[in-house]
Amino acid sequence: MTPTAIELLPSLLQLTPDDRAELAAQLLNSLDTGTDESADEAWGEEIARRIEEVRRGRVKPVPWAEARAQILADDADGGR
Repeated sequence: MTPTAIELLPSLLQLTPDDRAELAAQLLNSLDTGTDESADEAWGEEIARRIEEVRRGRVKPVPWAEARAQILADDADGGR
């Protein structure tokens, strides 16, 4: 990090979580130099494919609380 960024960091970390989240989003948006049309199209196709898998019963959705618990358990044991 540059000296300016290092100097700003302690003050920024004192912001509320909502303000930090908004700031992070704005900073990330500032890095977006453009959209990749093929990536947008590929994501659209992937989303449509996944929705269809759920509709046909090939994939069973998992409630967020259950998915989160599983993610945290995987994270606790190093992802093993």
